[in-house]
Amino acid sequence: MKLKDNYLLLLILVCLAIFFVNLDAIYVNIMEARNFATAREMINLDHWIFTTLNDEPRYEKPPLPTWLTAISMFLFGMKSLFALRLPAAIMGTLTVVFIYKLGLKFTAQRKFAFISGLIASTSFYILYSGRDGQWDIHTHAWMIMAIYGLYKIFTEKSDKYTNAIISGILIGCSFLSKGPVSMYALLLPFLIAYGAVYRYRRFKSIWKPLLLMLVTAFMISGSWSLYVYFFDTHAVSRITEKETGRWLDYNVRPFYYYWSFVIQSGIWTIPAFVGLLYPYLKNRVFNKPGYKFTLWWTLASVVLLSIIPEKKSRYLLPVLIPMALNTGFYIEYLFRRFDMLPGKEKWVVYFNFILIAIIGLSFPIAGAIYFQDELVNIWPWFLVTSLCLFGIGVLILYYLKINRFKPVFYLSVWFIISIIFFGLPMARKIEANPNYTSIRHVDTYIEKDPMPLYEFKGFTPEIIWEYGKPIKILWNGDSFEMPVSEKFLILATKGQKEEMKEVFSEFQVDKIDEIDMNPVGNTHKERLYRDLYLITKKTKQ
Repeated sequence: MKLKDNYLLLLILVCLAIFFVNLDAIYVNIMEARNFATAREMINLDHWIFTTLNDEPRYEKPPLPTWLTAISMFLFGMKSLFALRLPAAIMGTLTVVFIYKLGLKFTAQRKFAFISGLIASTSFYILYSGRDGQWDIHTHAWMIMAIYGLYKIFTEKSDKYTNAIISGILIGCSFLSKGPVSMYALLLPFLIAYGAVYRYRRFKSIWKPLLLMLVTAFMISGSWSLYVYFFDTHAVSRITEKETGRWLDYNVRPFYYYWSFVIQSGIWTIPAFVGLLYPYLKNRVFNKPGYKFTLWWTLASVVLLSIIPEKKSRYLLPVLIPMALNTGFYIEYLFRRFDMLPGKEKWVVYFNFILIAIIGLSFPIAGAIYFQDELVNIWPWFLVTSLCLFGIGVLILYYLKINRFKPVFYLSVWFIISIIFFGLPMARKIEANPNYTSIRHVDTYIEKDPMPLYEFKGFTPEIIWEYGKPIKILWNGDSFEMPVSEKFLILATKGQKEEMKEVFSEFQVDKIDEIDMNPVGNTHKERLYRDLYLITKKTKQ
């Protein structure tokens, strides 16, 4: 088989380009800092089961992705951002591969499955999650693999029990990654969609394998949670109560907050929207039951997520998985019929892809204006990025003019790959904060005069991650624990200044430095800033 016809291999190569290249280009964000610091404490403090962050219990999230990150950290080093984000990149690739495999399974059409995989790999939030050390991509990657096995149980007579055990293990791994999130947002919508379109006609012959799958999933899902609960009941109860309350009163948004969900697909926003227009596409797609299945799956996921009071844009990640398949039906239709479409159908396609072309054509000028102060540092990468995006823009316009849609679609994928290859290396060189001072600068004081370091009231994950080890907090939730040392260092935000002086009114308080870990010069986040104080006990006269 020629490479151009080996769709799965081509898709894997695209995933390598999208998820693995320049993984260390972007600075560590708050979610990553939490996860990376927890993984480091697994290794340094041997907290593999009773997970901690800043040496405090962290049971909000199950540990499987943290275990994988800790293993990668152990193998490749704690300071390698590539190693720390590698598990997420692998999970992003598995998500795309099993979107392809599932699409192939229910349509038997390799080109459609390939198109859907490409859409998934370049959809904004799948792409972002697969390059970011957070746990959303983990829970949904395990679940889409489980769904693939579950679909085989529903549709195939052989290996039912083997598929049941494997699917149960995968569902358990999904739970061990982020609790029941993917069960609710990806698996349940799949079951609703499958029942609505294909029915459960063979249920009598598969209920035993399904029961085996559920038992297996339950055993794996509950293993860590039950163990931690029995041996650290108080901490688990306190954290569970806090997390339950957040679902009801934290980041509460109206029911319709997710109705713009197609935007999360990035460059496929308009095709994704058209793919949802059932009256338009129902008689144009090559597999109507398959199209109805992905449409039901997508909409059921959105509705179920909308019911939950707490809403964030990143929670829409599971919606993008069936939506990639659903959009694939529309793109496959354009592959077959674009040159024969009437003008009124083509204008939507023109609008979407001409917009991408315009971005490519305008990047050299717009980028030169925007980056004018940093061009000296980034000009090689800027030049290559400009040539690639400009060239892709020209080719997109050319192929649209001659009514060839297939190269337009593939050029859009190359548009994203070009940004990852040549655009991301510019990220660390632009808008750097000239006042950046790492928390590790504190050690210069401790090396000269050994003394303990404390956080006054609360901590910031990025600061803990950067410092390399836990920093004890004086506020225990009820009162301040006063240090016994004659002198010590305190980290406090500007807003805590007056309270700190009141708490240490009987001490000599001297501000000796400022820690500013805001990586971007034009953005100041108070939580990334600390004043460093030297606190000294006053000598009695």
